[in-house]
Amino acid sequence: MSRGFFITGTDTGVGKTVIAGAVICVLRSLGFHTGVMKPVESGCALIGDLLVPHDGTFLRQIAHVEDQMSDITPSVFQSPLAPMTAAEKEKTDVDLLQIKRVFARMSDKYGTLVVEGIGGLMVPFKKDYYALDLVRDFGLPLIVTARPGLGTINHTLLTVNTALREGLKVAGVVINYASPALNDLAEQTNLTLLPRILPVPIAGVFPYLEHPDEESISSAAMANLNINFFRENL
Repeated sequence: MSRGFFITGTDTGVGKTVIAGAVICVLRSLGFHTGVMKPVESGCALIGDLLVPHDGTFLRQIAHVEDQMSDITPSVFQSPLAPMTAAEKEKTDVDLLQIKRVFARMSDKYGTLVVEGIGGLMVPFKKDYYALDLVRDFGLPLIVTARPGLGTINHTLLTVNTALREGLKVAGVVINYASPALNDLAEQTNLTLLPRILPVPIAGVFPYLEHPDEESISSAAMANLNINFFRENL
């Protein structure tokens, strides 16, 4: 059985890639040989004839692995759209069989895997197949990345409760400052209310990083994430 975490978000733009990087740093500190995947990435840069995934490349670098990009991000699209829409626009498909083959191979190679999703749980890959279906097929516990500000209570509860109703294991939530803190009343009260009403634990509150790189992400992870949370969920 695969070990590791699937990083999802309450929405796009909540900082899943930074949190995935932070989780990689935590697992490395615990002595785990950790592989990475971003199974599907849209909005990739076209360099020559090659689509280059920004997030997949970042995860590859921070994990210090040398896997081919096709094993880290097996499904790539240039259009910055939901995978189903991007695939239709580019007259191709999300190759779920290939994604699952790569996941099986990477699971055999590494003791743990950190997998970053795309958007939220209800992002469609195909008709009647969503991101949450991929989480179910992979069998990894979820870490939900949430923003701290106004609206996060609704979005976070919807994401967590939908996942639980679908039979997914939700390890916990990381509240991430993907943008500078407003320090307003909503942020202040959300940070105290969410732990009281969520059915899963808060694994940490991650600070805003103006220039996130391996050094700053690793330092912030060690200082702000609950290391025992990750140890207990592997």
